[in-house]
Amino acid sequence: MEMDGRSSSSAVIEADSVSLQQSRRSKFIHQFTQQSLPACKPVLSPPFVISVFFVVGLIFIPIGIVALHASRSVVEIVYRYDGECVPEPYRSNKLAYIKDDSISKNCSKSLKIPKHMKAPIYIYYQLDNYYQNHRRYVKSRNDKQLLHGLKYHDASSCHPEDANHGHPIVPCGLIAWSLFNDTYSFSRGVVDLKVNRKNIAWKSDREHKFGKQVYPVNFQNGTLIGGANLDPNIPLSDQEDLIVWMRTSALPTFRKLYGRIEEDLDADDVISVNLFNNYNTYSFSGSKKLVLSTSTWLGGHNDFLGIAYISIGTSLIFIAFVFLLLHVNNPRPYGDTSNLSWNWKPISS
Repeated sequence: MEMDGRSSSSAVIEADSVSLQQSRRSKFIHQFTQQSLPACKPVLSPPFVISVFFVVGLIFIPIGIVALHASRSVVEIVYRYDGECVPEPYRSNKLAYIKDDSISKNCSKSLKIPKHMKAPIYIYYQLDNYYQNHRRYVKSRNDKQLLHGLKYHDASSCHPEDANHGHPIVPCGLIAWSLFNDTYSFSRGVVDLKVNRKNIAWKSDREHKFGKQVYPVNFQNGTLIGGANLDPNIPLSDQEDLIVWMRTSALPTFRKLYGRIEEDLDADDVISVNLFNNYNTYSFSGSKKLVLSTSTWLGGHNDFLGIAYISIGTSLIFIAFVFLLLHVNNPRPYGDTSNLSWNWKPISS
């Protein structure tokens, strides 16, 4: 009997707790549907709004100045070489020059370092008027083939670079086929500057999007050669030029990382650049540039973020001043509701 009493009392307690939870839940649902839940309801008075605009503006402006200073401290050298590296007799017909394999594409240029450049110095190639976001171009690839190789047989999305004489192409598609193939080497005096070309691609791309056991097959063996060739003995996960190129750009002007110089360059140093002008941008009126750039904690040279913060902060302070003048000229005391439309008294007839 004692056990039965205990069990019945515990059952009553459990039933009471369940009913209590249900009542709380129903009360919460009722408050939610009736929009009567407790909430923060700030009073947006004119002084409060003006103060918020002032404070946010005063915060944004210093942030913009710091970001702009970081961007301006980047040392950048940009050299356009697609015109200068064409021999004089071919400058009126650059397309014939780039298509003629018998003409040397070697070109040398001396660049003067304007300021001290602290390592690492990033080497980019910049292409202008190159639409990597074209729908047919972007779709001409096969991500499963890049990861699994010939184990994945359906390469129809890579048309027209899906097969050559019935044999599959790895990597297939127009993006891989048009791989950038200009090369650069640098020297300071008689000493060559070593260019580190490792870890220029995203780690996630190297490890998860390009197969470690996938090797180039039948690549650039067709009648129409696109860009660079690939070493058939190196897996795609180690072909970082290809990985960088396959991450297509959304804009017609873009830069892609070529490598890094891992030693400082002093101001007024003169470095020699030996490049091979192989890539055809003349058929679509494009341009090619070589870019040497340092970096800061904010990245490379880009004034947009700093200018945006300064502009928004200045605008907020200006708006706060306008609101302040309006409030001083036409204040409304707290509790004064005589000017509200629903308190107006109708004019008696």
